[in-house]
This record gives sequence, structure tokens and C-alpha cells, in this order.
Amino acid sequence: MTAFMNTVKQRWNVQVTDYPSLYHFSVERPHEFWSSVWDFCGINAETRGDETVRDFNRMPGATWFPTARLNFAENLLRRRDATDALVSLREDGAISRLSFAELYDEVSRVAQALESIGVEPGDRIAAFLPNIPETVIAMLGATSLGAIWCACSPDFGSGAAVDRFGQVDPKVLITADGYSYNGRIHDSLSKTAEMARRLPTLEKIVIVPNVQPTPRIDDIPRAAAWNQFLNPFSPGEIAFRQFPFSHPVFILYSSGTTGAPKCIVHGAGGVLIENLKGQTLHFDVKPGDRVFWWTTTGWVVWHFLVMSLGCGATIMLYDGSPNYPSPSVLMDFAAAERATFVRLSPKFVEAMAKSGLEPAKTYDLSLLRTITAAGAPFSADGYSYIYNKVKRDVHLASPAGGTDPMASLVTGNPIAPVWPGEIQARALGINVEIFDPQGRSLNGQPGELVITRPFPSMPLGFWNDVDDERYRATYFDVYPNVWRHGDWAELTSRGGMIIHGRSDATLNARGIRIGTAEIYRQVQHIDEVMDSVVVDQEWQGSTRIILFVQLYPSSSLDDALVASIRKRISENASPRHVPDKIIQVADIPRTSTGKVSELAIRAVIHGREVKNRDALQNPEALHEFTIERLPELTA
Repeated sequence: MTAFMNTVKQRWNVQVTDYPSLYHFSVERPHEFWSSVWDFCGINAETRGDETVRDFNRMPGATWFPTARLNFAENLLRRRDATDALVSLREDGAISRLSFAELYDEVSRVAQALESIGVEPGDRIAAFLPNIPETVIAMLGATSLGAIWCACSPDFGSGAAVDRFGQVDPKVLITADGYSYNGRIHDSLSKTAEMARRLPTLEKIVIVPNVQPTPRIDDIPRAAAWNQFLNPFSPGEIAFRQFPFSHPVFILYSSGTTGAPKCIVHGAGGVLIENLKGQTLHFDVKPGDRVFWWTTTGWVVWHFLVMSLGCGATIMLYDGSPNYPSPSVLMDFAAAERATFVRLSPKFVEAMAKSGLEPAKTYDLSLLRTITAAGAPFSADGYSYIYNKVKRDVHLASPAGGTDPMASLVTGNPIAPVWPGEIQARALGINVEIFDPQGRSLNGQPGELVITRPFPSMPLGFWNDVDDERYRATYFDVYPNVWRHGDWAELTSRGGMIIHGRSDATLNARGIRIGTAEIYRQVQHIDEVMDSVVVDQEWQGSTRIILFVQLYPSSSLDDALVASIRKRISENASPRHVPDKIIQVADIPRTSTGKVSELAIRAVIHGREVKNRDALQNPEALHEFTIERLPELTA
């Protein structure tokens, strides 16, 4: 970050002396800023062109680097030496390694194999794969040809996968025979056979042997085993065809719990420049680093992980449960492989704290420089746990953004203080503000998180969205020419950000809007509570707040525990945060990315249909919230 500030200062003769002045430069002078990022991150391209952005006043509608031509995969395959590119750990303890040279060679074979069956630029390659090396190899092989990559994690049901893949008409499906989770082997071949029947555009299905040496695939039409598919081809030079900056590279899917999943199309150049900026500057990732993001393949986080290859860093893959064979498995892997960057989830950090893990006492984490905790609001107590029990001299960041912008909108700053419970900074080059309902900018008060100017990784649009109707309705329906992200947030006096929760799940407590995270931060301190979810219920012409708690097996929701929860919330949040009812449930539904599905629960308690139940990890948990199971909801 400091080196980049000095580059900007010298190149543009501007007084950039700290992060606030650099941020101001980045949003006020986008032409100079983004061309500087391009050069500083060393993007490979046939040409960049002289024009950085065209129609910057249009949102959506701005065009970035309109005359540039590049290849996405080429920029992630710049290293070709014997250093580890991928280190992969399975639940059974098996570790495999692939060097940068070996990765390049395997990608070249996949590219040749795909080209041999007629894959062309713009074709969709669908992946139903766990987080294993073949997934990275296949993605790079597909995108090297200009094909568009889309993925679902194999824990999805076949119906949920078809709901996503069926919208984009894939030519090739790459899957595995199965995967391991929590010590159990889960079959994927029956799901693959179902997808083969329901996806008529598939011309080839390639199956990676992940849980069996030679899986039986004879009853799956147009199928070939991974090695059978690649064996005719030898490693060679990849002829990286150059494409426009806006050439599509990924289709990411929304959760789909409130309707058909959105197919969000992202462009190669925007993804590349935004995420190289984020990793290089905000996370300080550089050649020689070893980067570990625990994730599944259908999540945007997996795409963030592979971008570290473009920084010359090694990426660490873990396929399995974060709690198997013990709750320390992720930290075991990080320490054993000398990780310099570790990404955890707030819920996992909370579980580590409650289980009494103290990594600072049991591991050598001397090389670990950065920890991120993202995917949900991260409490001040989580910050304290990391610094007191994990590592005192680490840069702790809690970025927020995600699938839709394929960027962190607010993020870490490695040259500034970390304040507990507060995201450090707005991301460079992204003009983030907080708006009230009338579109007035707020500071120090909660409101809608918005982006008021274009940025390179904005989606190109949604697949098959005629006239961008659904795209505009999703992000631009509230404030004209302004992206409404859907987070209820607050800009602090230090220039940081506090996320209070999703604005569409914000509670209306007697006329006052409350972020759900404000209640979760207090409930997590109750030792008996394993998990919780809070929603508002329409009640007698108004609304009331219902807190559902999932307790540890040794606990029960008696009057004393209810009083303890109410007291904690009242004293540490406010009396208006106290739920009207606290109800015990056996399980809480979560999306495929592990987030509590507040909207689905709210639909169930009101007797409304929950669309796309297959998008949930545990859709059966919704039954817990029906009126039949919970007569307290009618009292």
C-alpha cells in the first residue's frame, strides 16, 4: 500500500500522504487511479489502450478499458517454476501439491481437450466439483479459451444445480464421483446422471475420480473419466487468445432462497483488476505468500482465493468440514503449511472461542500476517479473541461485498489501526456512501450502503435478462443511477464501516429499524446458545421481534435462560432490541454459503411459500418454524 501511494504521488504529482487522501484520489480521479493499478499489479495484455473508462457518468453503462485485449487465465499463470502453486488437504489427511510449472502443464492439457470437443469463446462450462486441484485446473483451462465458468458446490441437490445451470445452457459439465464431508462419503454420480437427463445442451460430461479410483460411469451418457479425457494430450505452450476487457469469464449465482437464482455475469478484465488490487493492496499478498481461504467452489470466496495465483502466491485448498476430524483442522493446516494469510468466517471464530481453542499457545504462527473474517458481520468480541488467543501482531480485516460486485466494498487497510467491531476502510476506487431513504448521505448514522459511481467489476448483467430489466431492478430500483447493495451499515468517524445486517432483513421494532447483527452480537455471549436467528413477525396490525435459539444438547430454554438472554440484550444493546418472544428450535436453515436464511424463516412463520428450498444447506430445518410446530407464534 505504501509503495503504491509513493507511485501515485510521483506519477501524478499529487499529495497522497495517507489512506484517506489516497481513497479520495481513487474515487475522484478514476482514470489515473485504475491505470496506476493496472501497471502496479503488472497485468499482462496484448494492449491496454489509451482510454480507461468511457461513459463514466452512466451507472450502469460505463465501459472500462474499452480497447484493451487480454486473457484472464494468462494473468493467473504467470509463474512457471517449481514453487508450490496449489497445496490441497483432504478430510482423510491426504495432502497433494502442484507446482506453478505443473499447474501450467495441466491447464494446457485441459485447454487442448476442451478445444478438441468444440469448446469456443462464450461457451459455458459448468462445474459440480469440490475444492480440489482439478477444479482450479479446469477453471483455468476453460477461461484460457474464453469459455465462461459457472460452478455449484456438490452438496447442492441436483434440482438446485439444474435451477442454476439450466438457465445458462452449458456445453460441458465437469463433476466428481463424490466428496467427503464430516467423515462421510457422499455420492455425486446419481446427481450427475440426473443433471445429464435434465440439461439437454450438454455435449460432454467429465468425471474426476475423487472418492473412488475408478468410478462406474457407464450409465451416464456422454461421460468420460478425467484421465481418459486428458490422456490424448501432452503439456505444451498455451496459445492465450486475447479478448476484450469485458469478455465474460464467470457466472455467479445468487442464493435463490426468495426466487429463481440470479445468473450474475462478470467480465474478465473487471474481475482481474479489482481483485488484484484488493489482494495486492488491501491484503498485502505478494509472491512467496501462502494463502488459505476456507470455502466451497460455488461461493464467490473460491474465486477470490484463486485470484491469489495472479499475485504469484501459493493457494491452499481444503475440501471438507471445518470441524472434522476436530475443530482445530483449519488451524492445523494453516500452521503446518506456514500460511501467511487465513480467511475464516465469523461463525467459525465464535465456535473456536466457545470451544476454548487458543492457537497462540499451540501453533507456530510466526509467518501469519493477515486474517480475514468475512461472510457476516464480525463482532468486537471476535476481534478480541483473534488478538488475545490467536496472534497479537496480525492484520485482522473483515471485508464485505461479495457475489454481486465480485469485490470487497469495505475492507482492510494494512497501514492503519484496527478498531474492534469496525471494518477499517472503504475499498480504493469504489465510491461507497450511506444513504437515508431520501438519498441523502449519512455519516455516523445507519442507513443503506450504496455505491454512487461505476467501478470495474460491476456485473456485465444477468444472463438472459432482456433489456437489463432484472439487473436494474436488483441494484438501481431505489436510488436512480446509484447501486444499492442491500446492507444496513454505518460510516464511522474514523472512516471505517459497521455492517448491521442485510437491509431486507432489518427489523422494524416499534417503528425503529434495527440491524439483526446488533442482536446476534449479544446472543453469542450466552454459553447455552449454539446458534440463533431473529426475524420480525407481522402481529395485530404491527410487528414484533421473534428470536429463535438453537441450544447445545445439555441445555434447555427455561425461564432463567430467557431472562438471561433478555438482560444481556437490554443492557448491551438497548431495551428496544429485546425480542418479544424467544423460542427454542432444533435447527436453523442456512444458505449454501453458510449464512442464516432470515428471509426464508420469515416466509415460513407467515405461512408463505419458500421458493427454491434446494438452495439451502438444510431445507428440512424450515419445518421447525411452522405454526404446527410452534404454537407460540400465534400467542
